[in-house]
Amino acid sequence: MERRFSRQRFGNRGFREDFEKPVKVGETYDVEIKEVGSKGDGIARVKNFIIFVTGGKKGDKCKIKITQVRRRFAIAEKVGEGEVEEEVEEEVPEEEVTEEEEEEEIEEEMEEEAE
Repeated sequence: MERRFSRQRFGNRGFREDFEKPVKVGETYDVEIKEVGSKGDGIARVKNFIIFVTGGKKGDKCKIKITQVRRRFAIAEKVGEGEVEEEVEEEVPEEEVTEEEEEEEIEEEMEEEAE
């Protein structure tokens, strides 16, 4: 009797690589910095996509310009003060990943690109 089990492979956390990212390099957005990362960058979200904002502080409402888009996040710089209207964020089904795991993945990806 042959048994076949369906298992999720290690290293695949269920993140789809082929999805279209909601931001593009060069675009500007009005956002509110909701969190601060471990390295001091502000963290904002556009349609639930993480954006690290250089020089952003928690609570800032600012206009940002996207400088890099990576697989799971984007990097932006502040280009001015902005006015953020209350947005209704789309609920995107997302795998439960702790903040520490997310920061580790981001650091690993940045190290790989530096090599």
